[in-house]
Amino acid sequence: MSHSEQQGDPNHAATAEGYEGRDGEEESEALGSYLIGLGLAALLTVVSFFIARTTLVWQPSIPVALAVLAIGQMGVHLVFFLKITTGPDNVNNVLALAFGVLIVMLIIVGSLWIMAHMNHNMMPMDQIMRMQR
Repeated sequence: MSHSEQQGDPNHAATAEGYEGRDGEEESEALGSYLIGLGLAALLTVVSFFIARTTLVWQPSIPVALAVLAIGQMGVHLVFFLKITTGPDNVNNVLALAFGVLIVMLIIVGSLWIMAHMNHNMMPMDQIMRMQR
């Protein structure tokens, strides 16, 4: 049905371009995926709080464990909620995600590099004190 035919149809509801309605089986499958994602996200959150509060885990390894759980949490959100997979129909989504990760990493690495070299580029304190007199 063309766009002009759709506008002439009084029963046609406004839908997004390229949207095809889902049947009941696809909707229940999508709901199941969301519920699995919700369960995994909640489990990872509870485990993170448990690790941060317990004495059962070796103390220096807690930040590493929390970072691993955070990365897992991001993966759960990407796959189960944002539906970003490596399927052939999601190539643009994966490329956009990779580009976003690249930009964030460049900002983080650049900021760390600037902070590490800040003292090297500053004037020595005795020269600063002489200039203030």
